[in-house]
Amino acid sequence: MQIPFLDLKTNYESIADEIRVAVDRALASGWYILGSEVESFETAFAAYCGVKHCIGVGNGLDALHLILRGYDIGPGDEVIVPANTYIATALAVSYAGATPVLVEPVDATCNLDPEKLERAITPRTRAILPVHLYGQPAAMGPINDIARRHGLKVIEDNAQAQGGCYRGARTGALGDAAGTSFYPGKNLGAYGDAGAITTNDDALAERLRRLRNYGQRVKYYNDEQGYNSRLDELQAAILKVKLNHLDRWTARRREIAAEYTRLLADIPGLRLPEHPADIDPVYHLYVIRHARRDELQKHLAARGIGTLIHYPLPLYLQKAYAGLGITAGAFPISEAMAREVLSLPIYPELTLEMIATVVGAVREFCEGE
Repeated sequence: MQIPFLDLKTNYESIADEIRVAVDRALASGWYILGSEVESFETAFAAYCGVKHCIGVGNGLDALHLILRGYDIGPGDEVIVPANTYIATALAVSYAGATPVLVEPVDATCNLDPEKLERAITPRTRAILPVHLYGQPAAMGPINDIARRHGLKVIEDNAQAQGGCYRGARTGALGDAAGTSFYPGKNLGAYGDAGAITTNDDALAERLRRLRNYGQRVKYYNDEQGYNSRLDELQAAILKVKLNHLDRWTARRREIAAEYTRLLADIPGLRLPEHPADIDPVYHLYVIRHARRDELQKHLAARGIGTLIHYPLPLYLQKAYAGLGITAGAFPISEAMAREVLSLPIYPELTLEMIATVVGAVREFCEGE
C-alpha cells in the first residue's frame, strides 16, 4: 500500500462540484482583484475566528510582515520568535527591518516557553510572535500576561492552526493580530499562495487594507508606500467553499490523531505529541520523535509511507541567518527536535487501514531495534 504524506487530489475530488461552481462564479463576474469574493470570504473567516476584521493578502509571510509594518515595528526594534519555527516567521521580522530574538520552546509541547520568553525581553522589544506549531495553540494566557506587563504587541503565527482553540477561544483571536497562511497543504488551503490577517484592532485593519494595496484606499491616491499583496478573487472563492468543510475535516484529523496515539502509545523509544488540557489542537501535523529518526524515515519510505521532517535545521543555523551569530548548541531543545521529529501522514481522507499500515511499520522498526 502506498500512503502519501499528503493527498490534496483526493481532497479536491471530494468537493470538486462545489469548487467548480465557485470558480465559475468568480470568473463570470469579470472582476478578479479585491471584489465580492474576497469581501465574502473575509467576512466569513473573521466570523469563524471570532474577530471584527479579516484582511486577505498574498501569503502567510506577507500577513506577518504587514502586521509588523502596520504597527510601525522596524529598524532598531526586536521581535521575539520561537527558535524552532519555520524560517518564514523570522523572515517577516527581517523584512520589517527589525531583529528576530529567538527563544526555546517547551520540550513537551514544542511551543514557545513563556518562562524563557520573559528573560529575553529588552528595552528594544516591541512584539512577541508565538507560533501555534503543528496545529497546537501556544500558551497564550501567560504570553499575553507577559506582553501586557511590558507593553508589547502579541502577533500570532496562525499558519498551522486554523480552527484551534485555547481556553475556548479560536486561534486568530488570541493576540493583537494574527497572520495565517492558506498554502495548499494547510488545514484550510487554497489552490495557490494565499494568506490573511485577523484582528479586532480597527486602526490596524484600516491601515492594512491600504498597505496591501499600494498604500491606497482610493485608486491612484496613495497615502503611504505600500505593497502589492492581495488575496485574489479565485482563491477567495475556493477558500469560502473549503471553510464550510473545515470543522468536519478538523474533527476527522482529531479522530486520526487519537487512533495514532492509541496504537503507538506502547512502542518503546517513541515520543508522541503532548497537549495541555486547556487547548484543542487541529493536528495540522502529527509529529513523533525518535532518536533514530532518519533511519525510521527510510524504513517507512521503503514500505511506501510518506513522511516529512518539520524542520531538519533550526533557522538560526541556516546560512540565511548566519548574521545572527548563533552557533550550534545555543538552543539544545530546538536542536534535539531537529534531530528527532518526524511527521506522519495525517489528512481527512486517511483510512483506518492506512493508519494501521503506518503504525505497523513504525512498530516493526522500533521493536526490531
